[in-house]
Amino acid sequence: MLGLFAANEAQAQCKDPVVLVHGNAASPDSWDNTVSALLNAGYSLQDIYLPDWGSKTCAACNNHSGAEETPVRNAIVNAVNASCSGKIDVIGHSMGVTLAAQQIDKLAASSYVDTFVGIAGAMRGLWSCGVYPYNVWNSTCGYYGLSVQSPFLDGLYGVPLADRVYSIKSYMDQIVCSTGTCTVGGVHSSRIWYEDATYTFALGHFGLQTDTTSTQLQLIQ
Repeated sequence: MLGLFAANEAQAQCKDPVVLVHGNAASPDSWDNTVSALLNAGYSLQDIYLPDWGSKTCAACNNHSGAEETPVRNAIVNAVNASCSGKIDVIGHSMGVTLAAQQIDKLAASSYVDTFVGIAGAMRGLWSCGVYPYNVWNSTCGYYGLSVQSPFLDGLYGVPLADRVYSIKSYMDQIVCSTGTCTVGGVHSSRIWYEDATYTFALGHFGLQTDTTSTQLQLIQ
């Protein structure tokens, strides 16, 4: 009986590790509000993985190929290996959404991801990056970047990401909607294929990350 109680207590304390993938040229501390919310909800720092990827001084140099991939891949692998439940949750912001999705796909790890939350991502591309291969003016917008119909995005479209998938978006997003339109093919670019739900806030691109922590927490619990 005592052993059963201990097992039930351990199960109650078990929380899926959370991988938080920041956006282009940002850093892990952009997740400070989310980390605080997780800690207040009973997560430990050991439950939270904060891969630090990409150049901080040349946003236009970053894409989804090479050195940018490694920290995110390692964080997902390490989180899965450390998980007491065998599952993890992944939350990405901006370019971190597509980078996290790519690594889940490359690792064939969707069956290990309980919840995937994409915040202010450009899953369908950015009009400011042009339509591939025309007007593609830097690495971020290139073959492995966020131009509309880039080979990278076309190859990513439709891949399974998690048991549950959610997007958080805004029509005031100064990055995704910088050209005056937020939609690609009539669908908001931050929306994710086969998602379970999408949430819209009257916030800017960075506010969507810092000011939606209660929703983020609700979605992964």
